[in-house]
Amino acid sequence: MAQQTNPALNSLIIYELSVMNLTEKHNFDGVIDELDRIRDLGVDVVWLMPIHPRGEKMKFGECGSPYSVRDFRAINPAYGDFDSFGRLVKEVHARGMKVMLDIVYNHTSQDSVLVENHPDYFYQDADGKPMYRFWNDVYDLDYSNEALCDYMVETALMWAKLGVDGYRCDVAPMVPLNFWSRARAEMDKINPDFIWLAETHHYPFLTRMRDRGWNLHSDAEMYQAFDITYDYDIWPHFDACFSGGSLRAWTDMVNFQECEYPPEYIKLRCLENHDQPRFASRVKNWRELENWLALLYFEKGMTMLYSGQEFAPQKAVGLFDADDAYCDKRRDLQPYLRQLREMKRTLPQDACFQLESVDERAVVGRYDGVKLAVRGVFDLRGGKDDVRVAVGLADGSYTDRISGRQITVQDGRVRLSDAPCVIG
Repeated sequence: MAQQTNPALNSLIIYELSVMNLTEKHNFDGVIDELDRIRDLGVDVVWLMPIHPRGEKMKFGECGSPYSVRDFRAINPAYGDFDSFGRLVKEVHARGMKVMLDIVYNHTSQDSVLVENHPDYFYQDADGKPMYRFWNDVYDLDYSNEALCDYMVETALMWAKLGVDGYRCDVAPMVPLNFWSRARAEMDKINPDFIWLAETHHYPFLTRMRDRGWNLHSDAEMYQAFDITYDYDIWPHFDACFSGGSLRAWTDMVNFQECEYPPEYIKLRCLENHDQPRFASRVKNWRELENWLALLYFEKGMTMLYSGQEFAPQKAVGLFDADDAYCDKRRDLQPYLRQLREMKRTLPQDACFQLESVDERAVVGRYDGVKLAVRGVFDLRGGKDDVRVAVGLADGSYTDRISGRQITVQDGRVRLSDAPCVIG
């Protein structure tokens, strides 16, 4: 991981939103309207999905993809202008939160200003025309061109000078690591506290692209330039938990991360995002949902919420049109998420983190340090029998850090009916 990375990032909550989809206003003013409520969830960082004009050529859906960018230095006029963006940044900061922009440096739309003015910035086919490697609505940028590198670094610095506090970097491993290292070094001169989050890849995608001859970077490599990487390195094991796969296989991979990466590594932990199903559609009942949410906040790493998740929707948001992120409210989870935020603040940052699956039903989480032991108990698949699970704590009564209830440890075990709970 980057030497400058602040370990306190592990305790933060990040909230992903699309300006187009957040409210019926579909603009920056609509986001401002929601900021008090977002802040009250305990959010530290507001992540804005790409705010730039969207490509028209080969576009997906009514509006096109937000990740098909026409101009990295412009604002989608449907959202507002630089003045209204400045107001949004000011209002986020006034509430004690940071602004993170989603940047898409691997490619542009096929009708972008760079395709028009600098076709030499792109990978080219045998006929000398810009080409794509994976997504057919875009063209891929070629960072062997030093002029492109200069342009993109200057662009990154431009938005930072407008008050942006961090970047979520789309498909970051597809962009050369030496570019990211250079961009970070230049950013450090302006804001050494700038946050760098890499969307890293599922390992099958990484392998497939390398087989095609493209040099994609692993998570371990990306930590040289980034503070935080996605949890996608083990996401296939998480996915399998909801399609007949093993809970144990996933927890084993979480534990593997603890020894695979530097001790200060930071993972972005989430249950859903704009590329994944709504999590409420993957569980059977509210109890399972509450237990998975509690485990999400308990895990070591930065916790991410995707807009609307606080209302337990099952319908995915259509990113290629003006869909409403809050059109499918099934339950108000906001009070519960505030409880989980307070619990997360009490977790140690310098202890060994491990998960243990129990009979393919529950997970016991552990933070162990020299003089501390914190345990989380999560009943993820439910059952009618009230079994006890071992937690490795002395017998007695403990205060649950989520609800404030008293939890009894007897013979070193806790009842699953008390889950979710965090004690110690």
